[in-house]
Amino acid sequence: MREPPRAWGPAVRRFFGTLAGRAVLVTTATALVSVIATTMVAVPIAIRSVNTQVRTELMNQTVLAVELLTDERPAVRARIVDRLRAEGVEIYLVRNGRADRAGLPPRVVRRVAAGETLDIRGQVSGRLSFVAARPLPGRAGGVVLTRKVATNLAARVLGGVWVALVIGLAGGVLAGTVLARFVTRPIARAAAAATRLSSGDRSVRISRAGPSEAARLADAFNQLAAALQTSEGRERDFLLSVSHELRTPLATIRGYAEALADRVITGDDTAGAGATMLGEAQRLDRLISDLLVLSRLEAADLPLDVTEVDLAELVRDAGRAWAARCGPDGPSLTVEAPDGPVVVHTDAGRIRQVLDGLCENALRVVPAGAPLILAARPAADGEGRFGEVRDREGRPGEVRDQEGRLVPASGRLSGGIVEVRDGGPGFTDGDLAVAFERGELNRRYRGVREVGSGLGLALAARLVTRLGGRITAGHAPEGGAMFTVELYRSRTMG
Repeated sequence: MREPPRAWGPAVRRFFGTLAGRAVLVTTATALVSVIATTMVAVPIAIRSVNTQVRTELMNQTVLAVELLTDERPAVRARIVDRLRAEGVEIYLVRNGRADRAGLPPRVVRRVAAGETLDIRGQVSGRLSFVAARPLPGRAGGVVLTRKVATNLAARVLGGVWVALVIGLAGGVLAGTVLARFVTRPIARAAAAATRLSSGDRSVRISRAGPSEAARLADAFNQLAAALQTSEGRERDFLLSVSHELRTPLATIRGYAEALADRVITGDDTAGAGATMLGEAQRLDRLISDLLVLSRLEAADLPLDVTEVDLAELVRDAGRAWAARCGPDGPSLTVEAPDGPVVVHTDAGRIRQVLDGLCENALRVVPAGAPLILAARPAADGEGRFGEVRDREGRPGEVRDQEGRLVPASGRLSGGIVEVRDGGPGFTDGDLAVAFERGELNRRYRGVREVGSGLGLALAARLVTRLGGRITAGHAPEGGAMFTVELYRSRTMG
């Protein structure tokens, strides 16, 4: 006999734990509160209204009683008394300062004998009653009518509240059920769509049916699904490009290793094979390093060693290093740097990494003899701005001061500009919008012209942004691509 309650209890708790159950609970409670509040206001008003009506009727009856009691016929007077008593009204006749029967309070008798008209409440024969009195015309005395005050009036009014309460509760449950169905249907659709989305169906979409909030939910979900579909497509393309970049040097290393193992390459050819294998291994090492740095940047745990850096000297050092790479069969390298220093607060190693990556990309596509310019200059008027080093969540980043201590990097910033310009094939306007998206240019130009892994520009953008700067891509005056890195000098550190 006790099993059903144990099974029923959890089911009820589960139901009221849902949005539908809570909607039913809220609407029912609202209906209940409304009925109770209405009752608390209506009962006193109803009681006052009934009492006022009774007193008015009693006063009107005194007028009729006075007129009829002047009739000298005993039978007529007797009929008046009987009719009034049948209506719950007692009649008293006051003459010569005395009532014809006991029960009236003495003060009422005195006032009626004095010729007053009364409309009061008082104790008559030990019961609370309405008392109405009028003097008899031409005679000393008057007529007094009394009627017992109803003591169960409030109970009778409250007795009718149960009907309203039941109707209100039923209406609340019905309204809550309809409301819950109306509200939860879009949420249920979104939950079902989210389940399909999590299972791998990226084509799922939600219709915009329902109220505006449901339409906004559908729009947000559809945008999320579309963004996820696009992101996964780009991720697949990126993985394909990276796997291709990894496979190419591995195939070269494997081929030469097999040739050495089979003694196909011997003697003087061994040194060339070793050099080729070393170069491909270094290429693999750079690619893996870029992947690790990019991963750490996205996780916001890459330490920065920020110090005062002379961009002019940094660019001149990079120019000397890349001059040997360009050679007579490569681009025509030029370094443009002012004689004076261009000092900023940044990480020299990371900025050199950005410059090397940009030069590597240029060397891949710029034809022999075409210009390749490395430039540094101070920021012109209006180019300096407020800024600070921030992590991926927008929190102020930590940098190392000259003593090696980690401190927040912020303050009023102005500084210098570094540019890498070339006379290569350049970019279209559409390319500029996606230049720093990981693997996007690789996807666009694979098979069209020599491309890298698609990591270099994404890595450069994240490094510069992490350092509180800005990198942009544009069209170079030399006809190719131009990358501009804006870096800032902090006036206050810490």
